[in-house]
Amino acid sequence: MGFPRVLKDQMLFNEGNDYQGDAKTVGLPNLTRKMEEYRGAGMSGAVSLDMGQEAMEASMTFAGPMRDIIRQYGTPTVDGVYMRFAGNYQRDDTAEIDTVEVILRGRFSEIEFGDQETGEVGDFKATMAVAYYKLVWNGRTEIEIDPINMVEVVNGIDLLAARRNALGMF
Repeated sequence: MGFPRVLKDQMLFNEGNDYQGDAKTVGLPNLTRKMEEYRGAGMSGAVSLDMGQEAMEASMTFAGPMRDIIRQYGTPTVDGVYMRFAGNYQRDDTAEIDTVEVILRGRFSEIEFGDQETGEVGDFKATMAVAYYKLVWNGRTEIEIDPINMVEVVNGIDLLAARRNALGMF
């Protein structure tokens, strides 16, 4: 029997500055493969061919407007903003704590001020188009996706190393 890992604490950083007390929720990117159905001669059914990593997106909600995010809107480079999520998850059966860190590089594609009401904590939402993703679990890199440099590391194995080598890339 086991209990789920529950997020007990989290922190969000933007270019190294923390959002303690400001960040309410963080929507980490979904990892999605682009698949294309294929059925060739002599096959009794279709299979899905892996066509690579789909574009990634992250979202975050804050308790009120965030000036530094507003100032980063329109960043001209695809990986111009550095964000880092740090969280710890604990199981109630073993008290085991796992640390999870997600490093993102990208730029803001949408900023939503939401409804502003006097005397109420508002929601300020930002959406980031992600150009780089790295998941570190208990200090070990589990996944690293860097489409610009053609890097996809899963469980310590760079899945694109042979393809980069075949193209003469590092």
